[in-house]
Amino acid sequence: MKKEDKIYIAGHKGMVGSAIWRVLVSKGYKNIIGRTSKELDLRNQQEVLAFFEEEKPDVVIDAAARVGGILANNNYPYQFIMENMQIQNNLIDIALKNEVEKFIFLGSSCIYPKLAKQPLKEEYLLTDSLEPTNEWYAIAKITGVKACQAIRKQFNKDYVSLMPTNLYGTHDNFDLETSHVLPAMLRKFYEAKENGNAPVTLWGSGTPMREFLFVDDMAEAVVFALENKLPDYLYNVGTGEDLTIKELAETIQKVVGHTGNLIWDKTKPDGTPRKLMDISRMHSLGWKHQINLERGIQKTYDWFLSNIKEIKEVKL
Repeated sequence: MKKEDKIYIAGHKGMVGSAIWRVLVSKGYKNIIGRTSKELDLRNQQEVLAFFEEEKPDVVIDAAARVGGILANNNYPYQFIMENMQIQNNLIDIALKNEVEKFIFLGSSCIYPKLAKQPLKEEYLLTDSLEPTNEWYAIAKITGVKACQAIRKQFNKDYVSLMPTNLYGTHDNFDLETSHVLPAMLRKFYEAKENGNAPVTLWGSGTPMREFLFVDDMAEAVVFALENKLPDYLYNVGTGEDLTIKELAETIQKVVGHTGNLIWDKTKPDGTPRKLMDISRMHSLGWKHQINLERGIQKTYDWFLSNIKEIKEVKL
């Protein structure tokens, strides 16, 4: 990689894409391009083709996707499978046809089977059935992984897939109806603190275990893949460490400074007991996360406080 190489980040306004952009700039990369969804509809093959022919990127990082929680996946299965396949198929195929040598495809740990052994290893892909609530999104992402693998095999190009664990950080979604567990907790504790340290009620027993990676560490992993030719087609990206949801809640409570009671509503479901990534492949190459959970939550909370006015106005 040369610092002047043209790098196109698809999804550059999202939490992950914007973090990748910031890390690249900090490392001296000078030729980074992006387009908003209004400027370029990645579902539209002709628009994507025209963009590639005009811009001629040297590298493509695909951080673009239609995403959502369990409710959205259940209610809009066709959009989740079709739009994600349209986005990634257009990017992958047109990058190949335009002789892009390096392509980094970002996916999700949901590509692995629902009942796979813990921690999740890359070789568990396609060994059993998926979690039904998000299989539409997972199947789309699996096709992206396999397309990049096929290009490596057939055309010997450096197309690689990175599968992150649960990500959080600055520019996250803090809408209580649509956000993931960590940002939702952070907002709940903030609002309870503002409301005289009112009690906070959380779903389940607090016993399930989850792994969390700060988004800047994910961005560093992408740049690591950019600057090195990785020998395998698929890599998990995470911390290799997990904690209970109860421990997560108590950590967020401490960072926010909420001193009220914490109540667990055990009539609500817990979900999967454990979801941990095996990250030995990335570790063996020399990449490792740098930001521990408490520091990452503090960074996220600082950003949240600085943007609270805009966050309260957003209704996703």
